[in-house]
Amino acid sequence: MQMNDSEMRLAFRNKLREMLLDVALMDDIDRIYVPLAKLISEGLNMASKTQVIGINGAQGSGKTTFSNLMKIVLEMGFNLRVVVLSIDDIYLTRASREKLAATVHPLLLTRGVPGTHDIPLGINTLDSLCNASANTVTAIPRFDKAVDDRVPETLWERFVGRPDVILFDGWVVGAVEQPDEDLVDPINELEAQEDPDGSWRRYVNEQLKTVYKPLFDRLDLLVMLQISSFDKVYEWRSLQEHKLMMQAQGRKNSRIMNNGELVRFISHYERITRYILSEMPSRADMLFRVNDDHRIVI
Repeated sequence: MQMNDSEMRLAFRNKLREMLLDVALMDDIDRIYVPLAKLISEGLNMASKTQVIGINGAQGSGKTTFSNLMKIVLEMGFNLRVVVLSIDDIYLTRASREKLAATVHPLLLTRGVPGTHDIPLGINTLDSLCNASANTVTAIPRFDKAVDDRVPETLWERFVGRPDVILFDGWVVGAVEQPDEDLVDPINELEAQEDPDGSWRRYVNEQLKTVYKPLFDRLDLLVMLQISSFDKVYEWRSLQEHKLMMQAQGRKNSRIMNNGELVRFISHYERITRYILSEMPSRADMLFRVNDDHRIVI
């Protein structure tokens, strides 16, 4: 049952201000967030177990914003305990990716594609949360993109007990492998020049087919934030990088990308992102379109 409505709306507004977002997004509470929260709450009542909600969206589509605002509505509007976990937070350490780059393929140094996540860590974290007793303490992994490495475990957040809902977001969450024949031709300059024999893209695809499947099988609901085209990724990801630059000012070892580096970085994701945009809308449990002004439309 919905409760604490006024407190929820105040917290929602404050979060918008904290994230420097347009206060017009307040309109989305009743249009987007409360209906979805009600659906999740009803599913929780029927299943009597923690609900793992996958939130898929291309880079810059607003997954983090969506998850943070959804958490407020679920907690303050529906009195549920919520954990937000991003697939970005279970990236392999830089040292582990350097080893992969040396032993499997140089392109695996760059975080993001399947094969660069610590899938056992993700599965263990979800399972610990879902199976927790009242006093179980689960460490929630965190990754620092500004330095391109995992946050030391001593600094991870701790969650006590079992949450009602886990919001698990990421650009590749819920993705499936491509047909092998689709991998033959390179899709961009990065693949043509740095993966001419296709070994990197075949490795990445095999990871989706095998290693990532048990993780994604734990999703109870798949929500997709659908952007209009891959062309929006660079524009919106650039905004994210500028935010990282502001956050990293004065910090040692920061790894903020310039425009050329960003183009190359995004090229790693182009193949899978385009495939997700073509095949996921027909099977997502809930589909929200994100227009070119970054607003969710139904």
